[in-house]
Amino acid sequence: MKIHIFYEGTKYRFRGWKKAVVLIEKIIRSEKRIPGEINFVITTDEVLIPINSEFLNHNYNTDVIAFASNSGRIINGEIYISKDTVKENAINYNVSLDSEILRVMIHGILHLTGYRDKTNREKEIMHQIEDKWLAKHFD
Repeated sequence: MKIHIFYEGTKYRFRGWKKAVVLIEKIIRSEKRIPGEINFVITTDEVLIPINSEFLNHNYNTDVIAFASNSGRIINGEIYISKDTVKENAINYNVSLDSEILRVMIHGILHLTGYRDKTNREKEIMHQIEDKWLAKHFD
């Protein structure tokens, strides 16, 4: 397993990275999958909007985009996170930036393991799973 974090165009650094890696591995294994090569890229809206437009045909801000390159049960992929949008969400939800970054990291991992959020019910399921893992992380 190799989980990496990269930063592009931001001075922000995610605190608690090592503890988050342990949580990410637990999440993947709880889904009966094997952690593989996973790259997180924390960046800005300026970088993420063109990616969102090119690959998803969405011309707006988003907090996270996940690209899976799984091989059978092995979870591989890249997860792009906009620190700008996540910061806005953290303010709106009255949580810390690091907590909200962790939530979208979990969200991205859930996408890599096969979860979708197109419908309200799918969104609700993902949010419940995110809450469960966040609670475990902060216990």
